[in-house]
Amino acid sequence: FCPLPETSSPSLKTGAYILIAVGAVTMLMGFLGCLGAVNEIRCLLGLYFTCLLVILITQVSAGLIIYFQKEMLKEELSHIVEKLIQAYDPLNEEEKNLQDAWDYVQRQIACCGWEGAEDWKNNAILINKSLTEYPCSCYNSSEDYVAYSGFCTEGLPSNSTVTFADWPVHQQGCMNGVETWLKDNLGIILGVCTGVAVVELLGMILSIALCKNIHSEDYTKVPKS
Repeated sequence: FCPLPETSSPSLKTGAYILIAVGAVTMLMGFLGCLGAVNEIRCLLGLYFTCLLVILITQVSAGLIIYFQKEMLKEELSHIVEKLIQAYDPLNEEEKNLQDAWDYVQRQIACCGWEGAEDWKNNAILINKSLTEYPCSCYNSSEDYVAYSGFCTEGLPSNSTVTFADWPVHQQGCMNGVETWLKDNLGIILGVCTGVAVVELLGMILSIALCKNIHSEDYTKVPKS
């Protein structure tokens, strides 16, 4: 696994570690479920059912937390993006993955900054260059422009009194862009979540049914190393 960036908040780090742990448990759970079904071992099927139930409860709890704490999460994400923009440096290899991810977000959503392009005027490099450059991933043009990261000067006036208002960039902030994207794709997101929950419920039902059909324990069927 890649190390979490230093700009991540404690909450995001904790969430990432939880997801990693859930992924590992899911892989182990699937192995135990297959082993229990093939060899008709009731205790393994019971453990498989329990793990599925715990994961389902965890997913529902996480959804409720996100829903009821969305304002706090939005504020925390705002602080993370603010720090990222202020420290953005194309020559910083240590933060390149995180910066590339943010450039990708700005290109795909056609946005600039978190609340708007004005956020970028706090970037240390752009301040030193008197705002005579702007983030390439914010570039607002139908032309096939090849620079997808770093800073650009394309389309800027030649005078030295440039402000962020002169940048040929998208005016929409990424916060509004992300919210719009979520609203537009809410049906797909809910559909995927519902589908996953249904599959988990079917797995629980099948494990119970198979467990009831096994009349007695036979531990001689457990593979021996």
